[in-house]
Amino acid sequence: MASREVQELLQRKEALDREIELAMKRERADAIAKVRALMSEYGLTLADLGGKAAPAPARAAAGKVPPKYRNTKTGETWSGRGLQPNWLKAALAGGARLDDFKL
Repeated sequence: MASREVQELLQRKEALDREIELAMKRERADAIAKVRALMSEYGLTLADLGGKAAPAPARAAAGKVPPKYRNTKTGETWSGRGLQPNWLKAALAGGARLDDFKL
């Protein structure tokens, strides 16, 4: 069990920790207010400070990719992106080459 002196010191330490935390919050709020005032006075933005600028506008969808391969028997096509379609897998498993279907 801690002595009375140790308990008093721990209580003072807790009180000081709370005071330190409050002082740090006040100083931070003051600093933010000063920075905002300066930015407003000089017309500065985050981009001027080298921070993250406003997000760039979203790019338009590229649209559909033209097909690179065609099944001459059925007319089915594949762009060459993503998983191979079943018709192509079956043909390749049967001994065909990918170049056989190239457009």
